[in-house]
Amino acid sequence: MRSITRPNLNPSLTMNLKFHLLSRIVLIGLICLVATATWVLHQADRASRDQAQATADSIGRQLEMQLLRINAGFDLATRFPDQGLWQQINTISGTCVRFMPASGDQARSVCSGGKAPARSRPEWFENFYRWAFAPGAETKRPIVFHGRVYGTVVVTPGADMDIADAWQQLRGLMGLSASTVLALCLLVYGTVSRALRPAQIIIAGLESMRNGDLSARLPAFELTEWQRTGQAVNQLAARQQQLLAERRELSLKLMTVQEEERRYLARELHDEFGQCLAAINAVAASITQTAEQDCPALVPEGENIARITVHMMALLRGMLLRLRPMAVDELGLSAALNSLVAGWNARSGGKTHYRLTIDGDPDRLPEPVPANIFRIIQECLTNIAKHSTAANAQVTLTQSEGLVELRVDDDGSAGNPPYEDAAGIGLLGMRERVTALGGQLTLAPSPSGGLMIRAWLPVQSVTGAPA
Repeated sequence: MRSITRPNLNPSLTMNLKFHLLSRIVLIGLICLVATATWVLHQADRASRDQAQATADSIGRQLEMQLLRINAGFDLATRFPDQGLWQQINTISGTCVRFMPASGDQARSVCSGGKAPARSRPEWFENFYRWAFAPGAETKRPIVFHGRVYGTVVVTPGADMDIADAWQQLRGLMGLSASTVLALCLLVYGTVSRALRPAQIIIAGLESMRNGDLSARLPAFELTEWQRTGQAVNQLAARQQQLLAERRELSLKLMTVQEEERRYLARELHDEFGQCLAAINAVAASITQTAEQDCPALVPEGENIARITVHMMALLRGMLLRLRPMAVDELGLSAALNSLVAGWNARSGGKTHYRLTIDGDPDRLPEPVPANIFRIIQECLTNIAKHSTAANAQVTLTQSEGLVELRVDDDGSAGNPPYEDAAGIGLLGMRERVTALGGQLTLAPSPSGGLMIRAWLPVQSVTGAPA
């Protein structure tokens, strides 16, 4: 009983469900944000290229119209190309328009606006945008009239302005997305916290049930899933409570029948076998006295019979004490315990000193509490004598209103805790007795260095039980 060990089970790491969901939402939000940012930057680059293409097409059509007027005599050939038309069409800041004549003459160009401020976007974004989209790419549009190519219009968007516009669009998106993700996280956290609040109540209820309080019940919940879980747990607890009550009642009846049988056997052994031994002892004494005068050779035989009879009577007294301590029935529990402790002190030969402290009046306890208390203490002292190598053992019995507390501790060797899974026959018997009486039994290291056994027995739960 004193060297039972329990395997050390490391609990697995678990993640809080609320933070688990939040992390997933934030991750999904970041993925969506990256995807949206990529789409916005792509659209910004595409819009810049489309605008450049539209500008090139518009200028190209104007130049072709000018060629048509020149061919009709409404305009002078020396005015081709008319750069004034370019300035009216080109409204994109930082865009340059260049006309490259097919004849190889000097190209003409017009640029509008200027560069974007250097601090309008971070350097890392500018480097990334230049690497990913190559802003400022030229857009070309040939000028063709009556099958002849007169030149090419080249539109070059302002790379700085494209980068600045893309950053402005992305920054607005990032601000909106960050606000949306934050609001979503707060909403989900509050919703999940409220939805998972019953889980804490269920865990607390299960902890109470694990600690022995099977009368604990879970309340009704709003959500159907929690409601069904709570009902299942309550039904399980009620069933376990009913089974334990039936088991306790059965154990109590079995112990009562066992004590009755022991009482009957003890009475029969005392009245019949004990009387026969006493008669044999008397006859042996008479034979010895008669043999001393008439046949001295029979004296040793008579003395042998007397010694054997005395030994058998001693064994009989031990058996009667194990079967049914007469002092419990005749003198009460206090006298029986004092006699038990005195007997152990006499048998220990000074190796172990046993002490008994009684607080209250245990002689007024209802049956079958006294006999079971005696049996529990008897088993505890037997274990101390067999296993503990203790020098001192203390038995304390305290009776209060509706409760009897029993404590047995020693200063011997207690082995390694925990002791709750110890499966010795003696300990199993003690647990069955305490459980049948509706009590509680605990084992823990004693302050003096040994083992401490404590039992609490409610008196009301057994009052009126059959003796």
